[in-house]
Amino acid sequence: MVAELRAKLQVLIDKYDAAMKKKADAEATAARCEKKLSLATRLVNALGAEGVRWEQSIVTVGESLKVILGDVLMASAFVSYIGPFKSTDRNLIMKQIFSKFFKDNKIPVSENSNPLSILTTEAEMAQWQNEKLPSDEVSLQNGAILTNSERYPLMVDPQLQGITWIKSRYGDRLEVGRLAQGKRMIKKLQECIQNGRSFMLENLENSIDAVIAPVYARMFSGGKGKGKKVKMGDEEFDVHVDFKLIMHTKLSNPHYPPEIQAECTLINFTVTEKGLEDQLLSLVVKKERPDLAAEKERLIKEQNEFKITIKNLEDDLLQRLVIASKGDILEDIELIENLEKSKQLSVEIKEKIEVAKQTSVMIDEASEQYRPAGERGALVYFMMVELTKIHSFYKFSLESFINVIIRAIDIIAREMKPPKPEPAEGEAQADAEPEEQDLEITPAMLKIRVTKLIEEITY
Repeated sequence: MVAELRAKLQVLIDKYDAAMKKKADAEATAARCEKKLSLATRLVNALGAEGVRWEQSIVTVGESLKVILGDVLMASAFVSYIGPFKSTDRNLIMKQIFSKFFKDNKIPVSENSNPLSILTTEAEMAQWQNEKLPSDEVSLQNGAILTNSERYPLMVDPQLQGITWIKSRYGDRLEVGRLAQGKRMIKKLQECIQNGRSFMLENLENSIDAVIAPVYARMFSGGKGKGKKVKMGDEEFDVHVDFKLIMHTKLSNPHYPPEIQAECTLINFTVTEKGLEDQLLSLVVKKERPDLAAEKERLIKEQNEFKITIKNLEDDLLQRLVIASKGDILEDIELIENLEKSKQLSVEIKEKIEVAKQTSVMIDEASEQYRPAGERGALVYFMMVELTKIHSFYKFSLESFINVIIRAIDIIAREMKPPKPEPAEGEAQADAEPEEQDLEITPAMLKIRVTKLIEEITY
């Protein structure tokens, strides 16, 4: 009887175990389905948000592809031909010659095409300004031409702004020489050619020594493998891939033979009145409102970091989607989490971009209050430049002029500060000396400051 009961009990236990296993399997399946449903919901939501942005990107890229041929051609023509001209001539050539050619030949090109958007980025231009390149439009164009040209640049730089930027940009990686140094200059140039250093030939006159013609004309012959060689005199040297030659003249109106202008990229760094006005405006704003200048620089840096972050996320997501397409996409939890992160970042970045646009407009409006200082400063400079026609005694550099402006601003700022209150009787001297605070500049005070500034410069 006991044996029979144990047998029946075992049957019941087996049925119970089977039922419990079935129940556990059902619960596990339900949990997996619930998890997959949750992941699927998260994936759909994330892809939906990304889909809107990607759809907009596809439209933007599609529109860009329609005109990319014309835009690149315009940028190439800009680099090749615009360099020797001043600002007004550059605008004339771009609008009346290049644009007309594109229109007549039905070449698709962006409306109001800006070569700078093809040749460089805002981050790179900000870096140039940190390297002491002026912030006006012409200087930024010159920087884009110099950094994108295949031919070696020849800078026309009477105010020495270009050479200041080059020396700051290359630092210890730049060797400087002059034709007057003779063999010593040639030896230094040869070392730079072989070692891959940059070489600047400064203060050129209207003629260039023929011994360096093979270098600036890029008369390179094939060496071993993909290497290049150049022959100077009776010697032949390997040309390092990182070698770069930069030529510079202080002459305001040099006359070089046509072959030099054809073999080099001539870049006109001569300051125009409008360009100097923009430079002085930037200088005064940095001096008077460093908070505005720092905020604008922060916004540019932040915007570029946003673009880099989004680009990296997109690349990672696309790569993961390709891998996941070969299996179950819902098994890739990291992909879904990255999509959600991308969605969250996209929303945050969109909000910050809107705030940045409003802030940028406010900064520009505040900066424009200082426009009279830039206008008058540029006017005074070019009036004083004309004095050299009377006598060479009146010749001076733009750097000295800017130093006078900075000194004048400092003097006037001290004069306009409110006087410190007299210490009350019985109070300690230390208590009578309040901490110095920044003085808020009103338009009326600005007008007085500009007038006194010009008086100081003229004096």
